[in-house]
Parts: sequence; C-alpha cells; structure tokens
Amino acid sequence: MPQAPDCCHQGKRSLFKNKLFLVSIITLALIFLSYLFVPLEAFRKVLFHYVGSIWWAVLLGLFLGGIIEHYIPREYISKILARKSPLTILNAVFLGFLMSACSHGILALSIQLHKKGASNPAVVSFLLASPWANFAVTMMLLSLFGLKGLLIILAAIIIAINTGLIFMFLEKKGWIEQNKNIVPVAQDYSIIENFRKRLGDYKFNRDSIVADSKGILAGMFALAEMVLGWIILGVLLASLAGAFIPVHFFHKFMGPTFTGLFVTLIMATVIEVCSEGSSPLAFEIYRQTQALGNSFVFLMAGVVTDYTEIGLLWSNLGRRVALWMPLVTVPQVIVLGYIFNFFFK
Repeated sequence: MPQAPDCCHQGKRSLFKNKLFLVSIITLALIFLSYLFVPLEAFRKVLFHYVGSIWWAVLLGLFLGGIIEHYIPREYISKILARKSPLTILNAVFLGFLMSACSHGILALSIQLHKKGASNPAVVSFLLASPWANFAVTMMLLSLFGLKGLLIILAAIIIAINTGLIFMFLEKKGWIEQNKNIVPVAQDYSIIENFRKRLGDYKFNRDSIVADSKGILAGMFALAEMVLGWIILGVLLASLAGAFIPVHFFHKFMGPTFTGLFVTLIMATVIEVCSEGSSPLAFEIYRQTQALGNSFVFLMAGVVTDYTEIGLLWSNLGRRVALWMPLVTVPQVIVLGYIFNFFFK
C-alpha cells in the first residue's frame, strides 16, 4: 500500500504544532458549541465584544509593523534603541507615548522593533509605556478621572523608565538575553542623511507601489504568525473569565486594602483586554470603591502580568526577559497602588 510522502507528514506535523492554528481551531470550536449549549452563550457574547474592541488595534499594529519591516533599516532602530545609555530608555518611552495603539496592537510593534534591532530593555520600556502613556489614552483617562488621570500616566511612565534602566543593568550583568538582531552602527552614522539619500534614490511608479505593497504585506503576515496565536489565546481566556466570574466578586474583594490590591492584580491579569476598553472598567472600580490605587493596578497589571505579553517575551526576547518582567514591575505597581490608596481616599 503506497505511503504518503514524508513532506506531507511533515506538513501535518508542523501544522498541528502551529500555535496560531491550534488556538484558532479551539476558539472556533467553542464558538460553534456556544450555539448548541446555552451555558456557553455568554462566552460567545463576551468574545465577540472583545474582538470588536481590539481588532482595529491588532490590525493597525500589524500594518505599522509591516511598514517598519519594509521601510526601516535595522541601523535606524539600533542607532535609536540599542545604545547602552539611559537615553535609549527615554527614546523608547517617548516613542511609546506617540503610539496611539492599545496593548494588543503594541505587541506586534514591540516584536517588530525587536526584530529590527532594538535592545531588550528598550523593547520592554516601549511595551510598558505605550498602552497607558500614549496620547489617546491620556485624553481618555483625563476625561474619566480628571487630574488624577495625570497621576496614573505619570506613574506608568515612571515604571517604564525604572524597568528599562533595571533591565539595562540585568543585561550588563548577563542575567537576561541580548538581542541578536542588533547591528553595529558607526558613531558618525546619520539617520537623517541616510534617509535623504534613500528618498532621493526612490522612484515613485507603478512597479514601486506594487513592490512596496507586497513587502508590507509580507512583513504583516510574518509578524501575524508570531503574535496572533498569543493574542487569540489571551482573548479566549479573558472571554471565559468575563463570562463566568460574577461581577459582584469585583466589588466585594477589590477594596482599598493590600488584599484588594492583590485580588485586583490577579483579576486584571486574567481579564485584560485593551487599554481603551480597560480604562472605563478601571474607572468603574474607582467609582464603586474610591480606591484609585486599585484602578491603577488594574490598568498596569494587564501589561506587566498578562500571559499574552509574557508568552511573547518568552518566545521572542528570551525566557529570562519574560521571567524578570513581572519580578521587576509587579512590586513597583503594588507600591504605587498602595501609595495612591493611602493618599487619595
């Protein structure tokens, strides 16, 4: 009896080892079952709500990542985000502030910056600063919390800078992985001069448009294969938690105490969805409990402890980077949350 070629067996094996494929199949199966079993109906509604909230941010992140992959040379990123200087961390935090994308969209950009040569400390700072310190969310937090929203933004920036500097120390000591994508850049290398030269040599015509479009799409698909599986897994688990954990649980156990802070930290880890979506939830916690620190912890914990981000750091930046991330950031978040609860009762 003829046997299938080895390439076919390898194709099947690789397909069933593909995280994106497996998570997508599980999610689609649960959606299908939700139409047959009433208890799963709530899960489907929450899932669709989450997808409706974040699809644009994920698509924007992939698109910007494709643009970076196609147009931005590694030398640019290494020059700005790979020098062993505190200025590198400040650059990363500033770029994060300019990015108006939520945490799920920023994931794609962070990994793309890593691929292009940004140092691991810079990537971590960028990832921490972007969701809660970007301009769009700043406006949203100000509209919800008033001037207290500035405290949340300032605290997020402080944590991003502190964590980046600590990671630079860890990298210097060899306690975390270094990014192998960093390319050596001459001291006198000028991004502006190189950009002017490339712009002068560029010919805008039909062929260039087609080539650029293909290059951007290729970058998007390559990035999607790296991050979409983790994002879908995060949304899947968040949907299950949102559907089956009672709302009154949050109000009862998330008061302005150490216990409340830790419960908030755990719950935010499970149900974190998107910065724009989490901001109103954080305000609802504040409105119900008057615990500003808990709201801050709820916002920050979605980034510093979320399994989606930790998983992506683990598989792309390195295991030690992923393990140090919560170890460095969680104590800062808890301390600042406690201070907010103490002074803003």
